[in-house]
Amino acid sequence: MRILFLAALAFPFAAAAEPRVIAVTLGGMIHPITAEIVDRTIDKAQREGASAVLIRLNTPGGLLDATRQIDQQLLKSAVPVITYVTPSGGRAASAGFFILQAGDVAAMAPGTNTGAASPVLMGQQMDPVMRSKVENDSAAAIRSMMTNRGRNAAVGETTVREAKSFTEREALDQKLVDLIAKDEHDLVSKLNGREITRFDGTKVRLNLAAAQIVEYEPSLRERAITAIADPNVAFILLIAGALGLYVEFSSPGFIFPGVAGGIALLLGLSALSVLPLNWAGVALLVLAIALFVLEAKVASHGILGIGGTVAMVMGAILLVEAPPAFRIHLSTALATAVPFAAITMFLVSLVIRARRNKIVTGQEGMIAEIGVAQTPLSPRGTVFVHGEYWDAESNLPVASGACVRVVSMDGLILKVEPYGS
Repeated sequence: MRILFLAALAFPFAAAAEPRVIAVTLGGMIHPITAEIVDRTIDKAQREGASAVLIRLNTPGGLLDATRQIDQQLLKSAVPVITYVTPSGGRAASAGFFILQAGDVAAMAPGTNTGAASPVLMGQQMDPVMRSKVENDSAAAIRSMMTNRGRNAAVGETTVREAKSFTEREALDQKLVDLIAKDEHDLVSKLNGREITRFDGTKVRLNLAAAQIVEYEPSLRERAITAIADPNVAFILLIAGALGLYVEFSSPGFIFPGVAGGIALLLGLSALSVLPLNWAGVALLVLAIALFVLEAKVASHGILGIGGTVAMVMGAILLVEAPPAFRIHLSTALATAVPFAAITMFLVSLVIRARRNKIVTGQEGMIAEIGVAQTPLSPRGTVFVHGEYWDAESNLPVASGACVRVVSMDGLILKVEPYGS
């Protein structure tokens, strides 16, 4: 009985000692919010005494500054880091290859690939000197990481200089990664008991027997920014927000377009704030909005509207300074700018048409209205005009019940004349 009691007391401590692996998935574009998520994942692992951090990779690449920041976080992590390209069909290309190599253990799932880490500047052709500088810097960074990790730095450098890519089997044969694992449980099983050498040279034996994989839960802000950080989504939100505000200012009182537009505009600006912007693109977008506003005030016969559409498309294409895969697509720019221009031009036509219509309110709206004399006008009396009774004055005698036409107003007194005179 006493033994059972002691065993019951010891059970919670045994459960608490169960190895834990804190895992996070890096998918899509690598950007500053990705670096923030990695930093918080490592911090959580350190606070909870986890045995390792698992970084799942499935990315086509991303921004160089954010990638360097993530590499630094992984290299200085007090908790061993496992980088794992998964699922089958996934990849760790470009920036993903750098992050893969920053892990204490680099692994890949069957059917994945990695490499193609040649730097691309702003999606444009770099001049030879600049390209040489960027390539040499990136090549030195990859050599440093791979040499300290005991991997094949010479072959790894070809991913930068020659944009080479490798399947999981080729990467293992070339000693670019440490193992192939079909899934996370297979990965943990193969790593249990393995001795690894950390980046600072210290040796650590991984204790991952029956390890519990705990998912890092991004904050609401991180989830929201990650969801809209795609430049195409951010641009659509930005233009939708601008359109909503334009509709509200053009036709005050709807309220909903203004509220929804304001929210969309702020979300778009928040998403773009984590991306490197080209100020020429920003200037073109501002010019486009200005041209659309001027279209409502200047009779340009659509020239300003067409110019605004062209400026918006060009501004969208130039807005983000990143490789082509991470810039706003031409199709997105056209699909957003053309409807925006069409709706704006339609609203402008309504405003112009309203200005040309006869005024039906105020003093101006009373001029030329036809009414009926309720009393004889000689010269003053009462008339019924526009559904209302008015005091009226006529220079010519008007009999009761005769029709009159308003010619002017003097305060609250109508100047009328017999209708047909």
